[in-house]
Amino acid sequence: MTKEILPDLLSSWEETYKKGQLTLWIFLALKDGQKYVDEIKEFIEIKSQSTINCEEQSLYRNLRKYEHIDVVSFENRKGNKGPDRKYYYLTKMGTELLEKFIERNIKLFFSNEINNLLNK
Repeated sequence: MTKEILPDLLSSWEETYKKGQLTLWIFLALKDGQKYVDEIKEFIEIKSQSTINCEEQSLYRNLRKYEHIDVVSFENRKGNKGPDRKYYYLTKMGTELLEKFIERNIKLFFSNEINNLLNK
């Protein structure tokens, strides 16, 4: 492997990795409290230190998918000056799903063995 392709390989890996993380970031945003789409987008961009950027259409598509499986729901609220807004939140099952995902997939990065590998 030549060093010239390393940046392309890294970009490709990161793009795939980031797409897989979108659900986690959406759920973390909603764990933080009810939010409408612009607030979810802003949460993700700020908390990921701008490494994850998502389009509103991707968020809406994912949120509709999560609504259909009853892990996310919403309530309509009056907008400041415009139309009503959908404020999304995790359902009880959504909260439980996030907790189990974190337990099985995130907390392992805090184990001594994995920490040692990451810090070598």
